[in-house]
Amino acid sequence: MASTDREILPTAVKPSHYNLSIYNVDTEKFTYDGTVNIDVVIQGNTNSISLNYKELKLSNASIKLDSGATLETTDLSYDAKSQVVKLSFPEQLSASSCKAVLAINFSGLLNNEMAGFYRSAYKNEDGKDNFMYSTQFESCDARRAFPCFDEPNLKATFDFQITIPDCYTALSNMPESKSEAAGTGLKKVTFETSPKMSTYLYAWACGEFDYVETNTQRKYNGKQLPVRVYTTKGLADQGKFALANAAKIVDYFSEIFDIEYPLPKVDLLAVHEFSHGAMENWGLITYRTTAVLYNEATSDSRYKNRVAYVVAHELAHQWFGNLVTMDWWSELWLNEGFATWVGWLAVNHFYPEWDVWGQFVTESLQTAFQLDSLRGSHPIEVPVNNALDIDQIFDHISYLKGSSCIRMLSTHLGVGTFLKGVAAYLNKHAYGNATTEDLWHALGQVSGKDVSGKMSNWIKVIGFPVLTVTEMPGEIHIRQNRFLSTGDVRPEEDQTTWWVPLMITKQSFTASAEEVPSLTTKEVTIRGLDTTHYKLNDGQNGFYRVNYPPSRLAKLAEVRKSLSTSDRVGVIADAAAMAVAGLGSTTGLLSFLVALEDEESYLVWAEIIEQLGKCRSVFAEASPEIEERLKKFTLHLVTPAVEKIGWVFKPGEDFLTGRLRALLISAAGGAGHSGIIVEAKRRFKLYTSGEDKSALHPNLRLAVFRIAIAEGGEEEFEAVVEEYLSTATVDGREICLSALGRVRKLALIQKILDFMLSDKVKTQDKHTPAISLASNHRARRALWEFIKAHWDMIYKQFSGNMVVLDRFVKNTLNKFASQDVLDDIERFFQDKDNSGYERGLQIVSDSVRGNISWVSRDKDAVAKWLKENFA
Repeated sequence: MASTDREILPTAVKPSHYNLSIYNVDTEKFTYDGTVNIDVVIQGNTNSISLNYKELKLSNASIKLDSGATLETTDLSYDAKSQVVKLSFPEQLSASSCKAVLAINFSGLLNNEMAGFYRSAYKNEDGKDNFMYSTQFESCDARRAFPCFDEPNLKATFDFQITIPDCYTALSNMPESKSEAAGTGLKKVTFETSPKMSTYLYAWACGEFDYVETNTQRKYNGKQLPVRVYTTKGLADQGKFALANAAKIVDYFSEIFDIEYPLPKVDLLAVHEFSHGAMENWGLITYRTTAVLYNEATSDSRYKNRVAYVVAHELAHQWFGNLVTMDWWSELWLNEGFATWVGWLAVNHFYPEWDVWGQFVTESLQTAFQLDSLRGSHPIEVPVNNALDIDQIFDHISYLKGSSCIRMLSTHLGVGTFLKGVAAYLNKHAYGNATTEDLWHALGQVSGKDVSGKMSNWIKVIGFPVLTVTEMPGEIHIRQNRFLSTGDVRPEEDQTTWWVPLMITKQSFTASAEEVPSLTTKEVTIRGLDTTHYKLNDGQNGFYRVNYPPSRLAKLAEVRKSLSTSDRVGVIADAAAMAVAGLGSTTGLLSFLVALEDEESYLVWAEIIEQLGKCRSVFAEASPEIEERLKKFTLHLVTPAVEKIGWVFKPGEDFLTGRLRALLISAAGGAGHSGIIVEAKRRFKLYTSGEDKSALHPNLRLAVFRIAIAEGGEEEFEAVVEEYLSTATVDGREICLSALGRVRKLALIQKILDFMLSDKVKTQDKHTPAISLASNHRARRALWEFIKAHWDMIYKQFSGNMVVLDRFVKNTLNKFASQDVLDDIERFFQDKDNSGYERGLQIVSDSVRGNISWVSRDKDAVAKWLKENFA
């Protein structure tokens, strides 16, 4: 079980086909039985076969050789830590036998931990408790459902049968081939043979389902593909938006990838309990309900954006990840980085009015920067010795830094050229596995450029550069250094020279200028530049920050109306990052923001409010006076804009204007705008009392609930809890939990903490109120004290799925700015088993240290500036 760089199963035996049967599904005891017959190729002499398993009981294992002889196992040796079971046989299995069939009977659990073959609780149409059953195998949980060779490059074909109650519908990757009676009230459903695929992509589900259906416009093998969205009964109509998107996106990807969608159907399934956002199982894609269901009349429109994107992201995987799979988990980014980029590409294609790439710059790019600016970040392509460690790599580096680097490269090569390279890569490696270098090779051949040389440091090295600009008459000097948000880069951490496409605006070059398209050394001087107006990183397509001189920042503020939305967002975000790291100043950032009160873009306002909120949150711990004056500053900025946009949604109003209204009302209410608070309370009362449900537009629920919770007391708190318990809207529960985190009174803070750990909040959602409380400086310390006091319960509830625990830890403890609290956090976890969330703890430590440095360095200057300007 060894390799030079990874722990894998012994290579003497390799699977080629699984014939899997699931039966005796007990929906009272939550157990099931199964039989798996695995066609294997014996590649080397051995007297044992090792497979992966977790929480399964194996029995009656045997192997039938191609000679006709059958050997029963003499011993089953379980290693629970490595999740490997070793099957020993009475005589040697000879490589000369070549092929054999391994047969195993087993029993498993229908757990409630959102991994393996598991159950999801929900209320049916009659309001009664019910369950649906589905699988989640990525990364290492196929072994939790059936014994298998659970590694991404051990691909095989699958046959599958499942015996279920007559009232259930069964789904799997392939279409149903037959259904037959299997005893009283039961049926056995058999599915067509799948193509060659990795175990983590196989899937099945069963329950009382409805569906909506359409077909692709494009024909595949002479006929249109059926596309369906499955839900539990009563919810199918809310799948129509996802359905319409799925059908056209399958056609779009078939065209741009130059490979037709390879399976005979596309199914999307809404799952009531889900650890991630969605899972790309080949032909049976599973989703958290809020990522696939949308109701035009009752849903917040931001979920429309989310559904369109997540549907596109998972469909991209049907080619990039499923048809061609990364060779090993160290190259997870190949799947996720690409699917993130091309998912947004598809949404931009169908919804250009949403300014998708502006959204990407405001949200995804800044989130990637935030994590990768920490000392405890990791390279995009991270060595993974043990597959059980991979869950912590399903993070913003793999998804968002990965997609940002893909975006940078595709801009440099040209999107058309880039996609031609992707098509060549997919065609060459179809139904197999590939590496990052395979992709670079394909892109290099198509573009004629050294893609591998340009991208190697971006993928294999931790961090990213900041370009520091020094101006002289008619020229600029640029130097690259690694950027850390703590501002304390050591010389040994600053050895990397990245290839940096400078993307300087074309109009900035004079006729005699020497154009320098990219920075390939530590520093360069560019002469002949028109320094009256220039900007680096046009469109924010590059994954780097820029540190301009204060005078240039002021000039960019003056000409901001000539900059694109993405560029305006980028200038604000870079200035804020420089302030945090000490390469700029917080007072410089605040002075820059003063001029932006006439801004009209939702995305730019989102960045302004994000940065002001971060300042308020971090400085509040050191000085309530600073927090109060930052609140006044925020109110000063947003008041003209919120009073201009008002409360009324106009007919035909565009998507981004609706988002802007909700953002400004929330910000103004949080900053103490008396008129907004009064009106929010009025509408809240009408809505929650049932007197007038139309008083609150669906897009304003979160904003109004937040204001009511922050400004109110027990009555408002209980009203939102009741809304949470009774809401029929798919997004309603997330909205309520997020709003409840805005509580200010200690007794109510304790109430929401207790509620969070109760069985009324599903494990998949418990991080939502916790993150909201962590962002609330009045509740942050109470949250930490609660976590310490209830750690055993938290660990028990979350550790069945370490993705959930890691997400909870790193997102609830990273907002502090106190050395005492950081010392307490590190002491508390010192004697705990941190396996599965140790990277999350490192992120917490780095984030808090950065906050401490920022406050210590800028507190007095910020206090002085605010006193002079907003006393």
